[in-house]
Amino acid sequence: MATLKAGDLLHITRAASPQFVTSFHFRVIRVLDWTTFDGWTWLDGYQLDERGDALARRSIFVMQSGLKPGSIPSPRGIEAARRA
Repeated sequence: MATLKAGDLLHITRAASPQFVTSFHFRVIRVLDWTTFDGWTWLDGYQLDERGDALARRSIFVMQSGLKPGSIPSPRGIEAARRA
């Protein structure tokens, strides 16, 4: 994944770290410049619900190679899924 920046939306899964048994979406506030192991980084941001609303502010420790771009469905797509 390219260089991370504020505003990036990520889909956090077990590929990013074994601690994330349940995947979730995460909006990056900033990449923390704390010293870590090679290939790992600390991210500060918001865990999002299925509509893209913030549930909690979190700092997470992740493997950069396991990060995936995220996407939040449009409100129209959410409503269609609820009716189905």
